[in-house]
Amino acid sequence: MERWSIELAKEYFKFSAAHFLIFPDGSAERLHGHNYRVFVEVAGALSEHGLVIDFKAIKPFVRGLLDELDEHFLLPGEHPGLEWREGAGGSLEIRHGQRRYSMPRADAVVLPINNTSSENLATWIGRELRRILLERFGDVRVDALRVAVEETQGQRGVYAWREDPDAGA
Repeated sequence: MERWSIELAKEYFKFSAAHFLIFPDGSAERLHGHNYRVFVEVAGALSEHGLVIDFKAIKPFVRGLLDELDEHFLLPGEHPGLEWREGAGGSLEIRHGQRRYSMPRADAVVLPINNTSSENLATWIGRELRRILLERFGDVRVDALRVAVEETQGQRGVYAWREDPDAGA
């Protein structure tokens, strides 16, 4: 079986963000930040012009997703041991155990994930990118998508999605 894909690993596919991980025992890392790099692979059928998808067409959408995260505190909005609420004056109040954080709401992105691991960040980016591909590129047949988020060189979390070949049968 033949397979085609494009891979994107642009220098500007990066974002800087603060976060902390919460571990299974309930403890958490100290608040810290990373300069994340993002890698994307889109696999699918070749068009009549010999393209899976035009590089130039997809790059702005990847960059747009990363801009949403860049220079923000990333909050896992679905973690069961973390409490957060929007406070008075446009603030965000966060509580985890004995820790308390308060910041301007505009400085944080509350993500629909249960922890701010590289794997979960890759999942959020991958699912959003897949949604965009379906909405904006209906004529492109995407069979698989892979997104990797590198928090430090050589250390990446990966999200992979593949179309179920039996889904339409």
